[in-house]
Amino acid sequence: MDEPEHDPEHDPELEQVLAANRRFYAAFGALSVEQMSAVWLHEDWVQCVHPGWQLLQGWEEVRESWARIFGNTQRIQLEIASVSVHAEGEVAWVACVETVLSSFERGFDHAQIQATNIFVRHDGVWQLVSHHASPLPPAEEPTVQ
Repeated sequence: MDEPEHDPEHDPELEQVLAANRRFYAAFGALSVEQMSAVWLHEDWVQCVHPGWQLLQGWEEVRESWARIFGNTQRIQLEIASVSVHAEGEVAWVACVETVLSSFERGFDHAQIQATNIFVRHDGVWQLVSHHASPLPPAEEPTVQ
């Protein structure tokens, strides 16, 4: 039997996880490797999958990926929707839909992405250990009859 959804507004633990998730997206939006570094746990077992990329393993590979993305991006706009959060002990995860508008030297990119962010509580702080992002298919245009 499924348990009812928890209301993060009334659950301080879930609110802390959502705050960590917001810090991740703030770092992403700021194109800041330093802010991103503060969000992630620096271990050799952390993982990241960007849309269209292979699995990155370990903090050094993950950090380098963000440095490459940020170095090639002039501006980014993120909107996060359909957020769900769950916690079990020292592990928590947030699933959400990212709408990303990026500008590059050669133009713009717009994407909708399903993301799952996994956090662990380390020394009392929720830190990101896995970010998995997969592109969603384009929304179908309604047909006019």
